[in-house]
Amino acid sequence: MHVDRIDRSIGELIDQISSAEIMLPEIQREYVWKPTQVAKLMDSIYRGYPFGSLLFWQTDDAPETRAMSVSGPEVKPLRPPLFLLDGQQRLTSLHRVFTNHPDAQVVFHVENQRFQNQSAATQRDPKWIKVADVLDPKASMLRLTQQLLDAGSALADHEIEQRLSQIKQLRDRRFVMEVLKGFPYDEVAEIFVRVNSGGRRLGTLDLAMATLSTRWTGVLAKLQDEADYWLQRGYGDIDVNFLSRALAGVVLGRGLSVWSPGRLRQTKDTELERGWEVVKLGLRRLIPLLQANLRLTRSDPLPSMIVLIPLVVLLGERVDEPIDKATSDGIVYWLLLATIQTRYSTSTDTKLSQDIRAARQPDPIGALLESLNVESSRAEVTERALRGRTKESPYFFLSLLVAQARGARDWWYGTDILPAFDDAQKLEHHHIHPTATLDDRFDKNVINDLANLVFISTKANKQINGRTPAKYFPTLDAQELRAHCVPLDEDLRDADGYGRFLVARRQLLAEAMNDLLDRFRPAFLDDEDVSQADPNAGFSLELALYGSRSDGRMVFTANGEGISWVGSASMAELEAAIESARIAGIDSDVVIAGESVPVEMIEDSLNVPIGPYLVTGTPEEWRAVFDRERVASQPLSAAPSLTPTPWAGDRIKFPITSTD
Repeated sequence: MHVDRIDRSIGELIDQISSAEIMLPEIQREYVWKPTQVAKLMDSIYRGYPFGSLLFWQTDDAPETRAMSVSGPEVKPLRPPLFLLDGQQRLTSLHRVFTNHPDAQVVFHVENQRFQNQSAATQRDPKWIKVADVLDPKASMLRLTQQLLDAGSALADHEIEQRLSQIKQLRDRRFVMEVLKGFPYDEVAEIFVRVNSGGRRLGTLDLAMATLSTRWTGVLAKLQDEADYWLQRGYGDIDVNFLSRALAGVVLGRGLSVWSPGRLRQTKDTELERGWEVVKLGLRRLIPLLQANLRLTRSDPLPSMIVLIPLVVLLGERVDEPIDKATSDGIVYWLLLATIQTRYSTSTDTKLSQDIRAARQPDPIGALLESLNVESSRAEVTERALRGRTKESPYFFLSLLVAQARGARDWWYGTDILPAFDDAQKLEHHHIHPTATLDDRFDKNVINDLANLVFISTKANKQINGRTPAKYFPTLDAQELRAHCVPLDEDLRDADGYGRFLVARRQLLAEAMNDLLDRFRPAFLDDEDVSQADPNAGFSLELALYGSRSDGRMVFTANGEGISWVGSASMAELEAAIESARIAGIDSDVVIAGESVPVEMIEDSLNVPIGPYLVTGTPEEWRAVFDRERVASQPLSAAPSLTPTPWAGDRIKFPITSTD
């Protein structure tokens, strides 16, 4: 038994697949790559990036085989085949692109040198050219160049030719191959299992943690001890992952990237030790500040923990002197606005890098506010901005804070609505107008509107027992209602007045939220102009699931100024794409409104083009929204009949947490 190490060009390997000289043993899995992954592979090879090695098995005792997912006539090999053990997804994808397979229609934009799967938009733009057309042995570079010049390309003809030739030369790029010879089938099967069971792809945070653990002896124990310290104080989300990210942020002065492990390996012990002291000191200054100013006794209501990292840097590196009111107010104000704007829902580490740099400026509060584009404006929450919001919205967190600030209590126990961590009670919310009183007249999005949610215990909700506010409000005094921003008008207390109740309560919530924001607004901003705090105000995206997880359809309805669009997608496809991203960090594709669109992980954010929006959020946030929709799912037979209408215009970034 031995292993040969050789190399072979992509073109030779594709020819061998076509002539059945490369085959799949029965133990292989199915081809699963999506078009987005295929396009990224082409991009990597084009740019000269490493694209991995291949593992083959050569044997005289041919095993049972399975068909490769490629097109072409069935042929018998003229020589003993090689059996592919590792690299099926890559080789199959390359064969599909090179042979113009209908499910691998990868196109190339000659000006920005970008690859992607063919779409309705690329078909309309003649500057996108099909990769298979360039790779065709009979293709004329002169004709293709002229075609792109006629399409209005701004490049010179020789630049176009050079880039097209670079694609043509992909056939000559070479794979490193390892070939197992003389191994029995049972041992090859064991090798196959080991090679293909490596678990999920390591992300930047995993790599940073692994680098820290090998670079600084005992660091994981330090992180765990600190996490235990905060767990006992109600801040269990300050865990090892958060602390690793914070430590890397302090030491590197930026968010994580592919370069972070290398830079961490070069960091001196003294820098790591100093960075760790900054993290601990920053947390011990920040958390008491949040507890005192916002009555935030625990971490679980926070929509994002990353928002704390720039503030940890700011306070951890601050000179040892009392924190003045202007600084503490500015810190809280920035945290509230960053939360409303879902600051880290996209390009997480890029924005974190900006904010860490801002936190180290001579005027850190001013620099941080400048990154939110409110350094010279008044952040204002409006009734319109709260329309259609649900508990997934960042305004849900803000509604908790304003209830806290107004001294709201539970309607049954009379206790704090945000119990201390060691309290048996949890943070709870229930409907003011119970679902049972509204079901026949309003859809679930309207019933679950943020303005219909109040922070009360299960015991209080059971006491309501499905009664309208007209029945149970008389058991509460006016102050108990006012503290929760509940309107007192008696004509808003039954189903007939529910729509007007939502408007009235949104107005009260908006006023209370603005009061809270203004309470912490730095004085140096007082004389400036007025603008919105929420860039998505006036836009909405409603989700509705029809059927089950396996056979259901998710219907999307988008509205806003100049926007009116409806589309749908398979729930099974959506679930598979989200799980691939969440568990393995793998990009995928789904068909929405008849168009295949990429589902991409960019840093910590999962981005999905849905109609007029690029919907963004962490995989966990997507999972929470899907769970919400399953609870309120309707029969598949009730699904509307839709004509697939792909979106042809530009897309607006829209956080998944703002969907209805």
